[in-house]
Order: sequence, then C-alpha cells, then structure tokens
Amino acid sequence: MPVYSLFNLKWRKLMKRARKFFRYDNIGYLFVLPAFIYMMIFVGYPIVDNLILSFQQVTIQTLTAAHKPFAGLANYTEIFKDPVFHKALMNTLIFTVACLVVQFMIGFVLAVFFSQNFRLSKPIRGLLMMPWMIPITVTALIFKFIFGTDVGILNFILHSLGLIGKNIDWLTSANTAMFAIICANVWIGIPFNMILISTGLTTIPKELYESASIDGANKIQSFFRITLPLLKPTIESVLVLGFIYTFKVFDLVYVMTGGGPVNSTHMLSTYSYKLSFELFKYSKGSAAANVLLVILLIVGLFYIKITDEEEA
Repeated sequence: MPVYSLFNLKWRKLMKRARKFFRYDNIGYLFVLPAFIYMMIFVGYPIVDNLILSFQQVTIQTLTAAHKPFAGLANYTEIFKDPVFHKALMNTLIFTVACLVVQFMIGFVLAVFFSQNFRLSKPIRGLLMMPWMIPITVTALIFKFIFGTDVGILNFILHSLGLIGKNIDWLTSANTAMFAIICANVWIGIPFNMILISTGLTTIPKELYESASIDGANKIQSFFRITLPLLKPTIESVLVLGFIYTFKVFDLVYVMTGGGPVNSTHMLSTYSYKLSFELFKYSKGSAAANVLLVILLIVGLFYIKITDEEEA
C-alpha cells in the first residue's frame, strides 16, 4: 500500500475517533479540559517535582547538576529530628487553633447581629469586609506598625492610658510575638467567617422561627434548637476552610516577624522557606513543604467525607 494511502487511512480513523469523542454526550469534557490542563501544569507538575526533590540530595552546589544524588527518606528523617521543625509544627497548630476559635466566635456573633436587618446593617457589614479585601502583605505592614516598639500605635495608646510604664516589644519578644500575629490574622479572618455564616443564616426559613414563637419558644431556645442545628453544614465548612487557609499562612508571618524571634513564630511554611531559600537546603525544604501538604490533604479529604455524608 502506498505511503500516501496509508497516511490517508490513518487520518480518517483519527478523525472518526475525534468526531466520536466530540459528540454532544461528551461536550462536558471540553469545558473541563482547559481547567484540567491548567491544573496539571501549574499545580500537578510543581507538586510532583517537589515530591521528587524531597527524595534527592539537592543543595546550591548540586542544583544545576544533571544527576542529583538519591537520598531516600533521609531528608524526612533529618527534619523530623530537627527541634526547629517540632517548634514550627507546634506553633502552626497553636496559631491555627487560636485564630479559628477567636475569628469564628466573633464572626458568628457579627453574622447573627447583622441578620436582624436593622438600618445601615448592610453598609456596615460591607465595611467590615475590608480586612478580607486588603492584600495580606499590606495588612501585615499595618499591624507591624501597630505593634511597633517605639512608634507603634498600641504602645502609644497604652502609654496615654497609663497602663504601661515602658514600651512593650510586641514583635521582638518571644512572649508576645505570637499574640501579635494571631491578632493580625484574626482581623483578616473575621469577615470570612461572618459572610459565610450570614449566607447560611439566609437559608433558614423564617417560618420556622414563627412556628417556634407560636409554640412558646423564646429566642434562646430558637437559637439552640433551630439556628445551630440548621447551620451545622455551614459551620463545618467554615471551620475546615478556615483551618486550611490559616494552617498554610506564610506572607503574614514572614512580613511581621520572619519566624522570629528565636523561632517563636516559625510556621511550617516559613520553616520550609528558610531551609530552601536562606539555608539553600532545597531537598529538606521540599520535605517540610510536603509534610504541610499531607496535613492539608488529610483535612481536605475529611471535608469531602463530611460533605458527602450530609448529601447522602
């Protein structure tokens, strides 16, 4: 068979398969395909490359080498033995839990308060969304100025009220630095909690409250027997998404304290960054980043599981 005829036959078969694939029944794949390609290139590839890097021995000397030594689990073993890693992991957990509890409680109270739809409730609620819309680096710089030792607004106010005799080293003391970054992150997270809980409150039919009122239930009873049970899916979503968002914090901590002083505010993200881009231990930095990724992946799978159970 001539080469041209063979090529023409294969081309026809290929076009036939293409027409079969691009039928109306498979049109949904076409809409998903661009997002899938994007995710594979900009999300999938970096994750796989980072995973491979964590099993190699890559430093600044071997970064451009064609063949990089295989290290196995040595990088993971070394970071698990590193006291700074333990400190960073504990700091991350403390920071995440503290921020979640405080911002959820305040956000919940504000959501219930603004659900009353009083005059100016919508404009005020819109203004309270400002912390969420401001870039995190800008927020970090604002709070760095607020908690400054010599020119900080907080120290100035406390001095003016006669509550302190000398300036407090908010960001340069191991005893207060964590408190400062928690305050900054709570300020960012309150609008996120408030708006999601407010959305959940709008889905509760008002007829339920009217029926409960007719049956003699007061507002407190209605809150615990109607509002909270029906808000359970929303609360779970808010807490899980808040955990993921807070656990991976980097820019806020890096700008305000850089992980210091004396590693007192080191998070897993800043610890990984320091290993990779300050100490140039790229493989160990990748291993630390993978630990962070695994924890977030477990939380994400847990979130998918509870949402599937609620839909079932």
